[in-house]
This record gives sequence, C-alpha cells and structure tokens, in this order.
Amino acid sequence: MNTRRWTAGLLATVATVALAACSSTSAEETCDNRDGIIECAPDRRSAPPKIAGELLAGGSYDVATARGQVVVVNFWGSWCAPCRAEADDLEATYQATKASGVTFLGINVQDSKDKAIAFEEGRVSYPSLFDPASRLALALDIPPNTIPATVVLDRDGRIAAVIRAAVKREGLQPIVERIAAEQPASDGSR
Repeated sequence: MNTRRWTAGLLATVATVALAACSSTSAEETCDNRDGIIECAPDRRSAPPKIAGELLAGGSYDVATARGQVVVVNFWGSWCAPCRAEADDLEATYQATKASGVTFLGINVQDSKDKAIAFEEGRVSYPSLFDPASRLALALDIPPNTIPATVVLDRDGRIAAVIRAAVKREGLQPIVERIAAEQPASDGSR
C-alpha cells in the first residue's frame, strides 16, 4: 500500500511540474529558431548561466571569469562521431576569432576521463570541462538537448545562440563574429 501512495504522489508531483513548465514562457520561445539554430536578440537574453567545474587537464574553471569575452561552449563526447567531425571546424573558428575577444570551452559529457583526454589531444587547443553526468547543460535556460551542441555566450555571459547539431566553420564563424561585434549590455550603452 505504501508503494502505491508513493507512486501516486510521485506522479502527481511530476504532472504538476510538467504543467507549470508548459504554462511558463521559456527563454527558447522568445528567440528565433531556424534550422536547428536558436538566436536570441540582446534584449531577449536571460541572466548568465553558471558554468563551472573540473578541467580535463586538471584545475578548475568558471565561465564567469571570461566576462567581457564571447565564449563558445561546445558539448561533446569521444564516443560521438559528429563530435569528431566538427573538432577541426571548432578549432579553426577558435583560431580565426580569438583575436576578437572570443574564447572557446568544451564540455565533455557521458565519457570516461581517459577517453576524453585522448580524444582532445592534438585536436583542440582550448580547455574542456569534464562533466560525465551532463549536469552543466541543466544550468542553461536553452538546453543543448543533443550532442554535439554549441552554445555562444555574449560578452555579458548570456546565451546568444544555441546550435543543436554538429557545426562547420562556415556556419559557426559568422554567428560568433556577429556576437563578438555587439557592445556588452553591461557597459551602459543599452
């Protein structure tokens, strides 16, 4: 009998949470969504997400330390064929945009640390956080929902774009350059 009550209580709670989520306006609904790319106008971007954790190479990192820079966050796994395919394009975009105040951060998910380190070696020169449980994606108002996925944070740390597919340099670089050309909202110009 206790199991039935517990199950009924759990189902009621899940239903309540689901209904509340459906009735509220999400950040994603206020942004443009075209061809798997969600772009948010500066006045539609929500508060910066908290993204921090242990780096694959050791030490820790908090994306808040990169305020003032555009941060391209790529969710990846060594087991993911599209992740392998996009690695060169991510690195090329990083190299082409870093002089414009752009930095990149990988977030490795659902992986063993050894496999993640081996995958990253020689492929990319920017750091990656180790998040085998995929918890960091939960901090985002517009979750990536797929692997690979790329999230572009503006200079204020807010989500400006989410790409829910593997990227190519010719698609990613113009988005990054456009966001890098924006003036930060925190400078008082908006």
